[in-house]
Amino acid sequence: MAKKATNAMRTKAKILIVDDHPAVREALSIQISRHRDLEVCGEAVDLADALQLFKTEKPDVTVIDISLKTGNGIDLIERIKSREQKACMLVWSMYNDSLYAERALRAGAMGYINKEHATEKIVEAIRCVLDGKIYVSQQITEKLLGQVTGRAGALERSEIESLSNRELQVFELIGNGLTTAKIAKKLHLGVKTIETHRQRIKAKLDLKTTAELAREAAHWLLENG
Repeated sequence: MAKKATNAMRTKAKILIVDDHPAVREALSIQISRHRDLEVCGEAVDLADALQLFKTEKPDVTVIDISLKTGNGIDLIERIKSREQKACMLVWSMYNDSLYAERALRAGAMGYINKEHATEKIVEAIRCVLDGKIYVSQQITEKLLGQVTGRAGALERSEIESLSNRELQVFELIGNGLTTAKIAKKLHLGVKTIETHRQRIKAKLDLKTTAELAREAAHWLLENG
């Protein structure tokens, strides 16, 4: 009887879900709740709510999407990391991991998993980062190793990869059809700041006009979003 009581009192790992899609949060919450050693301690749709829940709930793992209602997953990772160096975070996103995984790891995440994988995979990833290990795809592992060793087999760096995290975020929003003013409002930045980002993006991608930028962003989003 004493052994059963001890097992019943075993502490569960607390998981915070940060995603702006209700159906995704529900499916992920159901999948996590099926495991006796894991529990969902909160759900957030944007950066502000996520920071507040992280502070109050102190999750063992925070599962974060790149695209949020307001703000951005990379921004959130950096802010959480600045507050708590030991924070354990995992990105689960629809975006191509060859572009975002490295950025997420540099920001402070311990893993990246694409939403194309079955939801069962997320539990495997959560357990991996709980053990203090990095969880990424084989493709990303090969890319990062190639960069470290300088081997010719490393994946080529694309023009899109040359964009900073903020520039990539603005590029994505342009692809969604948002105007400069709406992007500024969504990111809580000034219009002039967004205009500067637009000019830098055009220069890096060798685009001459606003129309070319809009087409390129929309095309990229169709392929990667």
